[in-house]
Amino acid sequence: MSKFKKKSGGGTPGISTASLPDIVFMLLFFFMVTTVMREVELLVDNTKPLATEIKKLERKSLVSYIYVGKPKDKYIPTVGSEPRIQLNDAFARVKDIQQYVIAEKEAINEAERPLMTVSIKADEDVKMGLITDIKQELRKAEALKINYSTRKGEVFGD
Repeated sequence: MSKFKKKSGGGTPGISTASLPDIVFMLLFFFMVTTVMREVELLVDNTKPLATEIKKLERKSLVSYIYVGKPKDKYIPTVGSEPRIQLNDAFARVKDIQQYVIAEKEAINEAERPLMTVSIKADEDVKMGLITDIKQELRKAEALKINYSTRKGEVFGD
């Protein structure tokens, strides 16, 4: 007779769930840190024009955006159907651009102010006269670095 008995029917032990809360919180923290919230709700239709030679902006933290286009359908009864300018989350007039640029410059570090770029995100159907008026206001505000947002594609002549 043997002193030792063999275990019968033991099987494999269960999976430990002690570290599961740590993993869940680590994933939650990762997604909270890496997710970028949309800063501006578009009030205008914005189909960017096509361009063949495009270049990405390097420091998006130093970019201020001016959106130009026809108002979305839900805003047409209040503001009309003519192309409008959007600064941050509100419609604006051409004369408001200078004050907007000054406020945007004040919000960034003084050493980086010369590097600030104004990006015009204009709909492809907007008349060039409105864009020229915007550029004149940007000159008055001494915002001389201007970028036009486009999408990549072949441009065909009319």
